[in-house]
Amino acid sequence: MDPPSRPLPPIHHLSLELILIPPILLAIATALSLFTHSDADLYMLYSQCHSHARIEWLSRVPMFGPLACFLVSFFQEALLSPVRSKGIMSVILSYVAGLLTITSVESSRLCNQTAFFLAFPTATWLIFDLVGGALVWEIVIIPAFFHRAKVVILARRQGTTTSEGGEAAEPELVLGAPRHLSTLAESISIPVSIAIGYILPSLLILLLPSDKTAVPILVWLFFPVWVSLLHQGVRTALLHVFKDHPTWPRPFHLETSLLPLVLTYATPILLSLASHIYLIVTLFTHPHDDRKEMTLATTRFIMVNMVFVGLTVLYWAFIEAGWQTALVMLVVTMLAGPGAGVCVGWIWRESAVGVDWIGRRFGPRGAVIAVAVGGTGSSRGSDGERDGGERGQEGGNGLSEETPLLR
Repeated sequence: MDPPSRPLPPIHHLSLELILIPPILLAIATALSLFTHSDADLYMLYSQCHSHARIEWLSRVPMFGPLACFLVSFFQEALLSPVRSKGIMSVILSYVAGLLTITSVESSRLCNQTAFFLAFPTATWLIFDLVGGALVWEIVIIPAFFHRAKVVILARRQGTTTSEGGEAAEPELVLGAPRHLSTLAESISIPVSIAIGYILPSLLILLLPSDKTAVPILVWLFFPVWVSLLHQGVRTALLHVFKDHPTWPRPFHLETSLLPLVLTYATPILLSLASHIYLIVTLFTHPHDDRKEMTLATTRFIMVNMVFVGLTVLYWAFIEAGWQTALVMLVVTMLAGPGAGVCVGWIWRESAVGVDWIGRRFGPRGAVIAVAVGGTGSSRGSDGERDGGERGQEGGNGLSEETPLLR
C-alpha cells in the first residue's frame, strides 16, 4: 500500500521572489546584530595586529599579514577559557561539520552538477569562513539552492520538451536519476575529506594549549580548500582503483544505501552528540562562566553568527521540505546538538524532495527516511518503475504537478 500523499512543500507554490524575502530580512538582522555585538575589544585586537604587537611573524607578512593575524588571534581568544568557551566552540565546530557534510552531498548530486555555486562550494565556504559569516548563507548559498530547486521543479513539470515542442534545456533533470550522487566513491571521499581537512584541525585547535594554536588555527582557516582537494583526490583514487568494478563508477542514491549513508553522516552526528553532552555537563559542573572580557566578546560574536546560520538553514529545510523536516531538525538539535540536527534533518528531507520510500521498507514513519529514485533494486522499486513506464507511455514522462520535488 502506497503511503498517503502529503501537502507539497512551499517551494512548489510560492514564487522565488517571495521565498527570498525572509533570507534578506535575516541578512539585515544579522548585520544589525553583529554591529551591536562588535565590542571595542575586537577593534583593539586588529589594532594590535596592525602594530605587530601580536603574532609578529604573521602580522609582518605584506598585505594580508595584519588580517591573518587578526583572524588567528580572534579564534585564539575565543578558545582561551578552558571550560565554557571550549564547550561552546566544540558545539559550533561540530555544527559546521554537519553543514559541510550536507553541502558536500548536495554538490555531488547529479541534479546540481550544472549549478556552479552548488557543484563547487569551496569559494562560498572560504568567504563564509574568512569574512562573510552568516551573510554568505543568507545572500548566496540559500538563494542559489532555492533558484536551483525552482529550475528542477519547472523541468519536472515541463518534461523533456518545452511547450513549443523544443528540447528542454536540461533534460537530465527529467530523465535518469537526478537525486543520485555521481559515484559510489562519494560515500567515502566525502567523510574522509571532511574528517582530515576539517575535523582533525578543529580537534587540534580545541585540544592544544592556547599558546600553541597559532599555526593550527592558520591552517584551519583554509579548511574549505583542504576539504575540496581531499574530496577530489580520494574520489579520483578510488575510481582509479575500482575502475573495472561494476558498481563503484556508477551513480547511486545515498539515502537508499544504508552503509554509505552511515559512513557519510556518522562522524558529524557523533561529534555533535559528544560536544552537546560536554557543554551540558560543564554548565552543571562549572556554573561560573570562566570567560574573560575578550573571550566573551569573540565567542558572543561567533554565537550570533551561527544562530543566524541555524535560522537560515531551518528556513531552507522548511521551504524545500515542509514543516515536518524543520521540526525534526529542531527536535534532534535539542537532543543531540545542531550538527546532528542538520544531518538527521537532511536525511528526513529526502522524503519530501523525492519519492517517499518509508512504507516500502520500514513501515509508516520509520526511523530511516529515504528516496527510491530510478529504482533501488527491491521488488517494490521494480514494480514502481514498471508502473512509471506505463504512465509515461500514456501521459508523456509520467510526470505531473504532484510529482515530488527533485525526484
